[in-house]
Amino acid sequence: MLGFRRKRSADSRISLKGITMDAETCIKKLGYVGVLDFATVDEDGAPQVRNISAIHYEGMDIYFLTARGKYFARQLKRDGRVQILGYTRYKETIRVSGKAFEVPEDEQLKWRNILYQEQPYLENVYPGETKNIDTMFCLKDYTIECFCLSTRPITREYFTVGNAVLKPKGYLITDNCIGCGTCQTVCPQDVITEGEPYRIDPNHCLQCGNCAENCPVEAIMRK
Repeated sequence: MLGFRRKRSADSRISLKGITMDAETCIKKLGYVGVLDFATVDEDGAPQVRNISAIHYEGMDIYFLTARGKYFARQLKRDGRVQILGYTRYKETIRVSGKAFEVPEDEQLKWRNILYQEQPYLENVYPGETKNIDTMFCLKDYTIECFCLSTRPITREYFTVGNAVLKPKGYLITDNCIGCGTCQTVCPQDVITEGEPYRIDPNHCLQCGNCAENCPVEAIMRK
């Protein structure tokens, strides 16, 4: 596992030192976690989540395997949207969101063989010719959100891979702010600073909405 050195500063805030988070590091960390949660939406609009360990990382491309007859494969073929979630020992949530595609037929065997070589336990699941029911999917364009709870204040970072587009999240204090400071007093992480208007630090925001709920003039909006 990539190592962190924990250091407690003079104000008792915990910071993680020794590594700079970027998209590549996030993907490496997911590889160390191993078994990840994959979420899709079924034909009725209901969320479906399952654990997947049959994953291969080729640079920043994420390949994963399932069987053609599984609901998981059907949902991916119908819609493609998938969200992948991993949680590290350092209280980091790493979330990947994108649209997966089924690997072309002429490349299926290549990537399947690579995955079986990396993870021999799959032979126990689909021995011999039964593995022909398997199909490979790939994710190339996606966003990453890394949310760490072991720092004070918490840290939140976003990255894009390929042609993915990042949608804004969190809260924004508008020009309707009257400068009363209520939002600042109710922020759990103390990440709102005084100004005209007051400002929320998006890289340390919990996105809990406490500031918006308590603003007396409703000057805080969700992005």
